[in-house]
Amino acid sequence: MSETVTVDEPATHDAAQEPATGERADLLEALAKQRHFLRFTTRDLTDEQAGRRTTASQLCLGGLIKHVTAVERTWVRFILDGPSAMPDFTKMTEADWARRADEFRMLPGETLTGVLADYAEVARRTDELVVTLPDLDAAQPLPKAPWSEPGGRWSARRVLLHIVTETAQHAGHADIIRESLDGAKSMG
Repeated sequence: MSETVTVDEPATHDAAQEPATGERADLLEALAKQRHFLRFTTRDLTDEQAGRRTTASQLCLGGLIKHVTAVERTWVRFILDGPSAMPDFTKMTEADWARRADEFRMLPGETLTGVLADYAEVARRTDELVVTLPDLDAAQPLPKAPWSEPGGRWSARRVLLHIVTETAQHAGHADIIRESLDGAKSMG
């Protein structure tokens, strides 16, 4: 039997840094709120429960946290390094897609504690970037992907808004999965 995990709220902003203000403070607040809702769906769960599929989809709570972690990590690297931080999605093989699908599952040996710790570390680094990035208007060409507009460029601001949106969307998925698991809800 696996241990039940209590979800602690990790600090998302280092107090030793200058406080974020204006748009950057708004971005940090939006990120923190959506991350909270996503993490909250895993409160008091065991590793086994976090890895259980409860709907027709292949998604589980631990896998959603892993996916959002990977998405945030990759998009932050995109802000810093451009499209080289991402694969060329138009050239991915079946094996590449299968490896990518593993980020939506809890794999043998993975724990909810470990998944949440990785997410907290990625969130800390993203928050640090939000505060220290010299220019939110700095833009990079989008990676090659069927869903990218040809010749498109995204600013750091747009990437950060995408991370907020992706986190919020998956927090909603997580809420449904949790309610299907044991009736617990994030709100209401």
